[in-house]
Amino acid sequence: MRRPIHYTIFCGVLFLIAGTVTAETRRPNVVFFLVDDLGWSDVGCYGSRFYETPAIDQLAREGMRFDNAYATCHVCSPSRASILTGKYPARTNLTEWLGGRPERAYEKLHHGEKLTALPDEEQTLAETLHAHGYATANYGKAHLNKDPTTYGFDEAITGWVRSYFHPFSPTYEQTLPSKQGDYYTDKLTEAAIDFISRNKDQPFFVHLEHFSVHDPIQGRKDLVRKYQKKLAAMTEQEGPDYILEPNPDGPAISVDKLKFLAESDNAELHQRERVWWVKQKQDNVEFAGMVEATDESLGRIRATLKELGLEDNTIIIFTSDNGGMSASNQYRGIDHPRQTLDSRFASSNLPLRGAKGWNYEGGIRVPLIVHWPGKTQANSTSHAVVTGTDYYPTLLEMLDLPALPEQHVDGQSFVPALKAEDYDRGPIYWHFPHYSNHGFQSPGGAIRSGKFKLLEYYENGTVQLFDLGNDMGEQNDLAKSQPMISQKLKQMLHDWRDEVGAKMPYPKTATSKPAPGARVAKPNR
Repeated sequence: MRRPIHYTIFCGVLFLIAGTVTAETRRPNVVFFLVDDLGWSDVGCYGSRFYETPAIDQLAREGMRFDNAYATCHVCSPSRASILTGKYPARTNLTEWLGGRPERAYEKLHHGEKLTALPDEEQTLAETLHAHGYATANYGKAHLNKDPTTYGFDEAITGWVRSYFHPFSPTYEQTLPSKQGDYYTDKLTEAAIDFISRNKDQPFFVHLEHFSVHDPIQGRKDLVRKYQKKLAAMTEQEGPDYILEPNPDGPAISVDKLKFLAESDNAELHQRERVWWVKQKQDNVEFAGMVEATDESLGRIRATLKELGLEDNTIIIFTSDNGGMSASNQYRGIDHPRQTLDSRFASSNLPLRGAKGWNYEGGIRVPLIVHWPGKTQANSTSHAVVTGTDYYPTLLEMLDLPALPEQHVDGQSFVPALKAEDYDRGPIYWHFPHYSNHGFQSPGGAIRSGKFKLLEYYENGTVQLFDLGNDMGEQNDLAKSQPMISQKLKQMLHDWRDEVGAKMPYPKTATSKPAPGARVAKPNR
């Protein structure tokens, strides 16, 4: 048995209580609409002028838009685990996308030790809601290395997408019947709509984890044609198509040398110098087609809720698991035809710096819209800082359910922010003791406290400090000019790592792995 007997008894009691609830006092439904790799600026209401997202924009007009929302990690699995557990990746030790990538010769450090699945002992948000009488479903990319029904979902349709066009993958051939011409995002939406329709008479929690807009970058054909016409009619955007980002933890690279590296586009040289291309324009027609198909999915879900008379009793949370993929997945350079580049670089995160796989804002700041009928002020914007650990306690409070502080220990309810009250959750943290698929930068961590954000890299102990209130694009490093702030935030970050038991990378020169629980190779304080 996965759960001890006292947990089974607890659930049984809650089911009896839930059964006495009348239709008039029924708890709100929850649709958690999680998009994969959607960047902060990939949505119309967040500033995109190329992608069209009318349904998402409408949700923002009817709900609350957050402009300082963050994922707990710049890649998927740790971020997704935080949503379900209310814990930072460093605390659960699920710190990398599951599978991860092999170590490489140029890397000076061994990756930090990590888990390869969501731990069984975690009581997930789904399990808690299920225990309170909710029908629960997980559709799409769970990516926590177990069937979602083992951690609290009644139903699940999940797997890795090999193609957005039928056939999607061998897994989905068994769980998501489709035919020639079907588009994956549409079929997954139909499955969610079916679940909602079948469970309209009881409270439900739908965790719709769209694989879109993750690669393979394949837009629905009718929408791709639309954006091809739109792009052809547009005035050419100013500025470079791509820029080279150096490894911030390495030796400084002069402007002339960076220009030479850009002109060479030599993959071997770039790996040696640890520089990486980052896309600077939103002009990918395939990606645009994916974004709008995902937007249509939200529109269809909301139309179903309205048809069933459930729209006024359903909370919708719309967000992303990490920043947008403006740096390619694995290094491939840019000396390729446009069609090839569009298959490898999804979008631009400007005005944010960096991309998925980076601790710059482009990798971790995400769109967040919350629609809580009758509670949130329509067409409002919150500047509150929130992160992925916060959804668990926030939803429990929204649903008038008891908090579980020992479970969602790193989360804080942002219900006060949803009610437009004063709210300050305090600092938030990141820890990624691995090398990313999306850049040659060192493993590292970060802290945001107030308007300041400090990044620390684990190879050489380099730190960067940015004033996000005045420099959202992280272009002006204040680490040397503001040493007291840098030292304070660095100490806070180290203390937090100690508190959560964060595992650190360790030198390849070490003769053996560190003992379980050991934290080694810390940069100098």
